[in-house]
Amino acid sequence: MKQSVTIDVTGMTCAACQSHVQRALEQTPGVEKAAVNLMTGQAMVAFDPQAVAPAALIEAIRETGYGAELPSAGRSAFEEQEERERAQSEEARELGIKALVSLALGGLAMWLSMRSMDQPLVQYLLLGLTLFVMAWAGRKIFAGAWTAARHGSADMNALVALGTSAAFLYSLAVTLVPSYFHSHGIRPNVYYEAAILILAFIVSGRALEARAKRRTTSALRKLTGLQASTARVARDGGDVDLPVAELRRGDIIIVRPGEKLPVDGDVIDGSSYIDESMLTGEPAPVEKRPGASVVGGTLNRTGSFRYRATTLGEASVLARIVKLMREAQASRAPIERLADRISGVFVPIVLALAALTFSGWMFTGGGVTKAAVAAVAVLIVACPCAMGLAVPTAVMVATGRGAEMGLLIKGGEALEKLRQIDTIVLDKTGTVTEGRPRVTQAHLDDAALSLAAAAERRSEHPLATAVVEFAESRGVATARAEDFRAIAGRGVRARVENHEVLVGNQAFLSENGVDGDGTALLVAIDGKLAGTVTVADPIRQSTQTAVQELHRLGLDVVLLTGDRLETANEIARKAGIERVVAGVLPDGKVSEIRRLQAEGHRVAMAGDGINDAPALAQADIGFAMGSGTDIAIEAGDVTLLRADLTAVAQAICLSRAAWRVMKQNLFWALFYNVIAIPAAALGFLSPVIASAAMAGSSVSVVFNSLRLKRVRV
Repeated sequence: MKQSVTIDVTGMTCAACQSHVQRALEQTPGVEKAAVNLMTGQAMVAFDPQAVAPAALIEAIRETGYGAELPSAGRSAFEEQEERERAQSEEARELGIKALVSLALGGLAMWLSMRSMDQPLVQYLLLGLTLFVMAWAGRKIFAGAWTAARHGSADMNALVALGTSAAFLYSLAVTLVPSYFHSHGIRPNVYYEAAILILAFIVSGRALEARAKRRTTSALRKLTGLQASTARVARDGGDVDLPVAELRRGDIIIVRPGEKLPVDGDVIDGSSYIDESMLTGEPAPVEKRPGASVVGGTLNRTGSFRYRATTLGEASVLARIVKLMREAQASRAPIERLADRISGVFVPIVLALAALTFSGWMFTGGGVTKAAVAAVAVLIVACPCAMGLAVPTAVMVATGRGAEMGLLIKGGEALEKLRQIDTIVLDKTGTVTEGRPRVTQAHLDDAALSLAAAAERRSEHPLATAVVEFAESRGVATARAEDFRAIAGRGVRARVENHEVLVGNQAFLSENGVDGDGTALLVAIDGKLAGTVTVADPIRQSTQTAVQELHRLGLDVVLLTGDRLETANEIARKAGIERVVAGVLPDGKVSEIRRLQAEGHRVAMAGDGINDAPALAQADIGFAMGSGTDIAIEAGDVTLLRADLTAVAQAICLSRAAWRVMKQNLFWALFYNVIAIPAAALGFLSPVIASAAMAGSSVSVVFNSLRLKRVRV
């Protein structure tokens, strides 16, 4: 049986690094699928445990020259994310300090070089500064290059290390034996300031990149921060404050105004309005009364209430969302295969171009100095970093933006496929409609309503619930029903306060000798028709707007339901849907989606995530509708944390915007190299300018992706 594991990978700095690790995992026997993400520093691997063990996967990564380890056992999704946040913050702080010091020393080296480069004392001072910067700020670069070389590979670290080492060693030779250069007619110039500034710009670029990366995970950071640390619990006859980790299922939790809810549960007394906006994207607070479900991490606005804890730890809604978000942001979009193919051969090609550049300048009489400077510039300016960041940054920002709007897009593949959808199939109940029948008309007096509601209270049918809620809204009291009996597909019979009560359809009442007609529920008291109740499942307030928006996006909208054609047509008319397929069972829904796909359509299906699971799985993209704790978070490719079809249109808009950014990033990453490498080879770029350009290209890709945080959807 297939298993999956997430491995933390350290030492990756560019697309070539990612490609080496990816290839090593895919070539390991027993691995079915591997996805290595440069942004998150993680590898998600699906493997056959009978053929390969996780330890062998770790070893396969380490053999490529990169560090690897399994996440610590027993840590929650919150703890893992908090650890990752701390590591990212520490990395950004460390790189920031190294960048500032290196830039300052680079400026000093440039000033000294311009004023008195020919003086031996100054040259030895520059030598000392360069050694310090290389050993301190550039230590990880040189260590990474050496490790990769020992394992027979090369990455961005290798290019930078070769370039700076060439500048340093040339300058060292000039410093130690200047007479040799004089005797051969070569001006003994040193390039220590170039070596320092190259490293300074590279480290500065990585510092800016690290800070920008933290912004790409801001939505996940906010979700993690929603978890409360303590809870007020009713125990041993009193109220005590306990750490959330010590809570038990069934604990009674007291919540006061302005407090976060520590865990999931069901309200048992009191009422309030809960702000669920960080989970659902819906700004309006939601009223919660006894019996309602509440979600840990949401904010209590006004009243005070007590609720019973039902779901704790990793099973809670918030923990599952955090885990899902982390997996989504670590996944890969299909378009990344292009970057993989290019980066797999990029570094060897750059090394060959640098050698050709050196040979070309020597052959044309440019001299060893000019040849070395041009070759170093080629090594430095070639940047597979931007290529490796082009798609993952867009995926991370887009999925984070989606989460802020109540959309859980499960990874880069789903994000990319969303843009291709041309047909959206909508389930009726709970998707187009509210999924909760309500009484729309009642033609009976309060006495008859009281008896009918008493009989229906014993039933679990949604129509019965609607009658009971209607009676409560009218303030009608109900007595206890006896001799209750429910007849499937017909109605209910009960004795209430010595009255024989029948509630059901026309066929049911006719069988019991009561005349009546129509499609409404009929109520009979002691064998006589007492009145009728019309119950309907109203469409959601946002449905018509959502359908209009889907049409505006160029999508065909289909209503697919197991209900009667007459009912389906009426719902479709109200919603603005022109195409209806009614009276189909779950397997019929799958067949209809297959038929649409056979016609060449890219089909998305929106359903409740449980009853429509087969159809959701068959569709190219499955939208699981729901809200709060009853949502099937694992169902579908996109989970809608708010039951609102406008979110479907938003997801498609977000996907199209993310696709545009991905293409822009890849284009500029490739275009940069197409322009920069020839410019460096022809001598138009100095090594220092080349290093600044290389760092800038990586940072620009990240900041371009960050535009998705503000894009209109």
